[in-house]
Amino acid sequence: MKRRAVLALSASAALGAVAVPLAAAPAQAAPAATAAPAPGAPDAKALAAAVAGLPGADATSALVRVGGSGGSWHGSGGVHDLDSGRAADEHARFRAGSTTKVVTAAAVLRLAADGRLNLNAPVQRYLSGLFHGTAFHHPVSVRQLLDHTSGIQPGDGWGESFAEVYAHRFDVFPVRRVVASALAKGPEFRPGRQQHYLNINYTLLGMLIERVTGRPYEEVATRLVLRPAGMRDTSFPGDDPLIHGPHNRGYQRVGGEFVDVTEWVQSDRWAAGDMISTTADLEHLLTSLFRGRIVPAPQLREMFRLPPGVEGATMSAGLERLTVDGTVYWGKSGARYGYASALAATRDLSRTVVYCVGATDAKAEGTNPVAQRIIMAATADA
Repeated sequence: MKRRAVLALSASAALGAVAVPLAAAPAQAAPAATAAPAPGAPDAKALAAAVAGLPGADATSALVRVGGSGGSWHGSGGVHDLDSGRAADEHARFRAGSTTKVVTAAAVLRLAADGRLNLNAPVQRYLSGLFHGTAFHHPVSVRQLLDHTSGIQPGDGWGESFAEVYAHRFDVFPVRRVVASALAKGPEFRPGRQQHYLNINYTLLGMLIERVTGRPYEEVATRLVLRPAGMRDTSFPGDDPLIHGPHNRGYQRVGGEFVDVTEWVQSDRWAAGDMISTTADLEHLLTSLFRGRIVPAPQLREMFRLPPGVEGATMSAGLERLTVDGTVYWGKSGARYGYASALAATRDLSRTVVYCVGATDAKAEGTNPVAQRIIMAATADA
């Protein structure tokens, strides 16, 4: 599910890493059912096994919720932190990374449903000042930002290696600087011709939301999406490096040692990946969204529509189309250092899956091995 390149790791001594023995904590799972599982019920035994044996080299914790028409399962494994070794908090908050894009897309689609913006209109109409003097001579529609076919290149950041970005973890990289650096590079391709998944599309959507409403992105997203979905433990921290409330510590593995990466300013990710949430809240988002409680049906179809004529496209407005053993799921993954999360469901909500893995290399290319175990267990029937 990840689309970012592998990040180079520097010497752990320069990062203040510590070697910690990894003693597995017992998995905390939902009580086992005494009766035979219902048809289509989650495989409780496989799910418990998927989160067992943590912490390990790939992850220090795992939180999982599986639901649907056949029943539900929730559980956790691993530890709250490596120092104490106490069991992971199943209800912990975590950095949800790019699952933020689902909220941003839903907010944009709600505004479109309310007549506040037009998905076919060029974003240059709304944000003309940003594009003035750039090489973007072809219009980029709002829809093309939503489905990553805009052709806008990525913005700059603090660096490419873990050591570089870790050194700036408490510094603020202004969003306008991110956008200016992206637009200065000119288009990667003509809008609508290809699909390239990038944060910059949703950073611009955050700006669009603010421009058409006159209110901060966080306020609009809360009013239009979080509140209707009942996401009471979800927030946008901005320049605050802390995760407030109950949370498990996040770690990056550097060589054979672990660096605590829990505190980190993520404001440059903003509408593309700044959100803090819980597995329960992401499950609320899935069910509320797919049932049409947040976005009306005509606009909701955008979330289940791939851009036509774009070879290899898998991303829609805020979601990704995935196929597991012949079953189509729509979902979104997210990764920040120390945390890898995802939410996914069948269109009819017959199966929903949400997890957060305390991944020790959450920014690596490919799916974390513990997350892969969870996916396979969560999409199987008992």
